[in-house]
Amino acid sequence: MAAVEVKNLVKHFGKFQAVKGISFSINEGEIFGLIGPNGAGKTTTLRIVSTLLTITDGSVMILGHDLAKQAGEIRKLISYLPEDAGAYKNLTGRGYLQFIVNFFDPKEHHQMLDKGIKITDLGNRIDDRVDTYSKGMMRRLLVGRALMTNPRLAILDEPTSGLDVINAQEIRKLIKTTATSGTTVLLSSHNMLEVEYLCDRIALISEGKIVEAGKPRTLMEKYKARNIEEVFIEVVHE
Repeated sequence: MAAVEVKNLVKHFGKFQAVKGISFSINEGEIFGLIGPNGAGKTTTLRIVSTLLTITDGSVMILGHDLAKQAGEIRKLISYLPEDAGAYKNLTGRGYLQFIVNFFDPKEHHQMLDKGIKITDLGNRIDDRVDTYSKGMMRRLLVGRALMTNPRLAILDEPTSGLDVINAQEIRKLIKTTATSGTTVLLSSHNMLEVEYLCDRIALISEGKIVEAGKPRTLMEKYKARNIEEVFIEVVHE
């Protein structure tokens, strides 16, 4: 069973069509990247899959559940990290993670919190207030929040956005480790070079349409390209 099955997905905002009949599937335990420039429809698609936006047309199945009819069941199985997510700045890092953990089964609280602290890897700074954190520290905290709940599907929108090289590399390692433990990952990125390291398969999206899909290495060989960025430029300008 595919973890995610998107078929002919369409999304309108008034007269504007943000997503134009896209289809893709994601296997369980896979890291799948939705790749493209800003404004291509990536975030809209992720917000639909995460149940935050309704479908105009088409269908989405997530872990055997129909998004249009079973959004409540889907929310129990997924975790979503928006690109512009924030945390309560008057809490410590530990306090913020504990706040999130309190929404889950009390039997899992201790283990979940320990996992979140380990993922964030903030050391003693975990007990400092969030408003003292750098952008990289904040992003690590938020990734920890998203992954500590052991979601069956983690949806990550631009997970390394705005980070320096070292922090971005740490986030990528966290995502890789999460996938090897059985979580399926759907991520978006406009950084087409980093997905060659992260993703098992990708879909290239431009102006609301998927223009190519497959394994990064296979696509580079198909278009005789050195990287996915060159593949994208080749496909879009065909």
